[in-house]
Amino acid sequence: MTSLAQPARVLIDPVDGMGAAIEARRWGWPLVLLCLCVSLSGTAFSLKWDAAAATVQQLQASGELSRLSESEITDKIQIASRKGLVGGIAKGVFVMPVGVLLLTAVLWFSAWLFGVRAPFGRLMAVVAIAMMPIALYHLIFAFCVSAQHTMSEARVTSLIPSSLAVMGSASPKLKTLLGAVDFFNLWSVGLAGLGFSSATGMRRGRALLLMAVLYLMFFGVFAVGLPSMGGGAGAPMAGGK
Repeated sequence: MTSLAQPARVLIDPVDGMGAAIEARRWGWPLVLLCLCVSLSGTAFSLKWDAAAATVQQLQASGELSRLSESEITDKIQIASRKGLVGGIAKGVFVMPVGVLLLTAVLWFSAWLFGVRAPFGRLMAVVAIAMMPIALYHLIFAFCVSAQHTMSEARVTSLIPSSLAVMGSASPKLKTLLGAVDFFNLWSVGLAGLGFSSATGMRRGRALLLMAVLYLMFFGVFAVGLPSMGGGAGAPMAGGK
């Protein structure tokens, strides 16, 4: 039970708990919990998702709706629903582990760049434990979605008002930028900074600043850059599906 209790303690006592968890390289259970929570979140959303409305809207936008028969539209709705279910599960099972590995590689490169060293296993523990607030977000999201009658993509960001993007008077572009100020994401960034400091010996303030810069770069690419080019739908952290 120690392998589960040590990472869980970090959520309550991050300053003292992070060092012990990183030293023991406790990345297994946090990664498993992340995968389970994200898969549960994706499954809950796909089961409540109004695939009919989303599919019809997409067909109208592409001009295909008038050329399709009722049975063909029904088939497309069923296919979209199945894709949503498979995609929701696949995000937890495949995307999250790959994401953790990629983020670990980024931390390893950052450590090399700043002249500090840490074993890859410790850095992987840093990332896996730092993602626990994201797992908590997806767990809360799954319970909230289960209580809804139907869900749409537009309701995802407003279902759990954890970021400044819920401000009603802001423009869409400003809301995207305000989405960076998200409680769960910033909690995760803070844990990553503390963990990176424990793993490499870098000063705590410098490590926290480095993680904040990396987070802003990450958010800028996935929440601003790729969506503006039609290549993404937002940062794959809290507040997005």
